[in-house]
Amino acid sequence: MSDHGHAPDKSLSHTLGLAFGALGVVYGDIGTSPLYAIKECFHGMHAIAVTPDNVLGVLSLIFWSLTMVITIKYVLFITAADNRGEGGIFALIELLPKDRGHRHVRVTLAVLGLVGAGLLYGDGVITPAISVLSAVEGLNVATSAAEPLVVPITCVILFCLFMVQRRGTAGIGRVFGPVMLVWFTVLAVLGIKEILAAPQVLAAINPWHAVDFFLRNHLHGMVVLGAVVLCITGGEALYADLGHFGRRPIQISWLVIVFPCLILNYFGQGAGLLLDPSIAPNPFYSLVPDALLYPMAALATAATVIASQALISGVFSLTRQAIQLGCCPRLRIVHTSSAMEGQIYIPEVNFALMWACIGITLAFEESSRLAAAYGIAVTATMGITSILYFFVAHWTWKQPLLRCVPPVLVFLAFDLAYFGSNLLKVADGGWFTLLIAAGIFMAMATWQDGRRALREMSLAATVPLRTFLQEVATKNPIRVPGTAVFMSLSPQGTPVTLLHHYKHNKVFHKSVVILSITAADTPTVPEDDRLDIHDLGSGFFRIVARYGFMETPNVPEIMARARETGIPIDPPADTTYFLGRESLLTTGKARMAGFRKSLFALMSRNARPATAYFGLPPGRVVELGVQVEL
Repeated sequence: MSDHGHAPDKSLSHTLGLAFGALGVVYGDIGTSPLYAIKECFHGMHAIAVTPDNVLGVLSLIFWSLTMVITIKYVLFITAADNRGEGGIFALIELLPKDRGHRHVRVTLAVLGLVGAGLLYGDGVITPAISVLSAVEGLNVATSAAEPLVVPITCVILFCLFMVQRRGTAGIGRVFGPVMLVWFTVLAVLGIKEILAAPQVLAAINPWHAVDFFLRNHLHGMVVLGAVVLCITGGEALYADLGHFGRRPIQISWLVIVFPCLILNYFGQGAGLLLDPSIAPNPFYSLVPDALLYPMAALATAATVIASQALISGVFSLTRQAIQLGCCPRLRIVHTSSAMEGQIYIPEVNFALMWACIGITLAFEESSRLAAAYGIAVTATMGITSILYFFVAHWTWKQPLLRCVPPVLVFLAFDLAYFGSNLLKVADGGWFTLLIAAGIFMAMATWQDGRRALREMSLAATVPLRTFLQEVATKNPIRVPGTAVFMSLSPQGTPVTLLHHYKHNKVFHKSVVILSITAADTPTVPEDDRLDIHDLGSGFFRIVARYGFMETPNVPEIMARARETGIPIDPPADTTYFLGRESLLTTGKARMAGFRKSLFALMSRNARPATAYFGLPPGRVVELGVQVEL
C-alpha cells in the first residue's frame, strides 16, 4: 500500500500543477454529469413527479453517492491500491498474490477482471455519445428550430474528435485544465445563484431525505436510483488515470474544486425545480440566463469533448495493457509523444469506437434514451473493483479481516444497490452495453486460452535446449557470418523455428540468439532489470526481455542493449530475425469449444504481424511456416 503515483511530490507547486492537470483528464467524465443526471430523474424514461419531497430525496441520494462512492471509496481507499503508481482494473489484478495457495481464487478473480474490462469498453462507447449529445441538446433550450440539427451536429463533433486522435493529445491537453477550471467555476456560480433563491434545498444534506424517498416511492424509487447513478460514472476513470497524476494531486483537485462545484450545481438544479417544476425537461440549461445560452452550450460541448477524450485515451491504455498481459491480439500502437510514454494511439480501436459512438447516437437520438443504456456497465465494474480491492487488502497487504471487511461491505452495499437498480434498465437499452461487454470478454478469454494452449503444445513438442546443443556440437554444422535471432513464445526449450531452420538449411549463423519477451506484473520495468542474458556456449545465447504492461516491446532496442553488455552480436545490417508463422487448424484436441477455436484462428490471422509490433526491420525478417492443430 503506497501513496505514490507519478513520483514523490518534489514541491507544493509541483503537486498543485498535477492537481490542475487532473481537472482536464481525470474529472472530465464525472464533471459533465450535471448535464443529464438530474434531468433523467425527473424527465427520463422512468421519471418521478417533481415534488419538494422527491427533489430533496434525489439531491440527498446524489450528495451521499458522491460522498460515499467517489470521496470515500475511490479517492480515499481504492487509489491506495496502486501497482507501482498505476491504477485501473488490470493493475488491481496484478496486485493479487501469485502463490499456488490462492491459485483457484486468483483465476476466478482474473475472470472477474476480464468481465470488468469488457464493461469498461462498453462504457467507452456510451460516454462520448451521451456526453456530447446532452451538451448539444442545450441548443433546444435556446431555440426549438435547432432540434433537427442536434443529432447531425453531435455526429460531426464525434467524427472530428476521433479523427484528431492520430495527432496525439499533447497539444490539446494543454488547454484541458483551463477549460475544465472555467467549467467547474461556472457550475458553482450557476448553482449558488439558485441556492440563494431557495436555500431550503440545503436540507437535502440530511440522509433521512434519501431514506424517506425510498419509503414513499418503493420500486419506483429504485428505478430512479438507476438515474442517480449517472452522477458517479467517472469513478473508474479516476482510478484508471492514477498513474498520470498520482494519488495526492487527484485527492486535492477532487476535494478542493470538483466535489464542491458539483454539489453546488446539483443543489442549484434542485433549487430551480423547487421554484419552477416546469424546468424538468432540462434543469441544467434552465439555470443559464437566456443571453448566455449559446456560449454555455459551446462551453458544455468543449467540456464533454474533453471528457470523451479522457475516456478514449483510457481505452487505448486499457488495450495496450491487455495486449501485454496476453488478453488481446497484437494491434498497431502509435506513440504520439516522445516525452510521455502513456500518450498512445491505436487506429483499430479508435475507428471501432468512432463508428460505435456514431451508430448509437443515430440509433438512440436523445440523451434520455441513451441514458437507459448507461450505468449498468459502470456499476458492475464498481462492484468488481470492490471485490478485487478486498482480496488485495487482505492477501497482499495482510490487513486483518476486521479492518478490511467493514469498508468493503459498505462499498458493496452501494455498488449492489446501484447495479440492481440499473438491471431494471436492461430492456430499455442496457442490453447494448452488456452485449459489448460479453463480446469483449469472450474475445479476451478466447485469445488468452488459445495462446496458453499454443504454449503448452509448443512445450510438449519441443526438444530440450541442452539436447539440441549437444547434437549441434556433435555434428558441427557450417557457421555463416552474421547474427540470427529466433523469437520464442516460451523462455524454455528449443524454439520450433530454430529446429525447422536447422532441419532444412543445415547451417547456423556465427551468433545465434534465442529471444523471448515476457510481460511483468508491473506497469514498467527498470532498464537495469530489462534483460536476462545467458551464454549457452558455441555462439548460442538466450535473452529473456521483460516489459511492463504499460510498455511496448522493441526488439532492435533489446539487441542494441544486449550488444552493449559485450555479447558478440552483429550490427543491425548483419542481423536476421526468424519468426514462426502459425497456420491454425481447429481439428486438434485442445480443451476449447469449436466456435472458440475458430474465433481464435480468426483473431490470430488478423493480429498485427510480429514484424511491425516488435519494431523489426521488414527487410531483415524470415518467416517459417508452422502448422498447428488446436
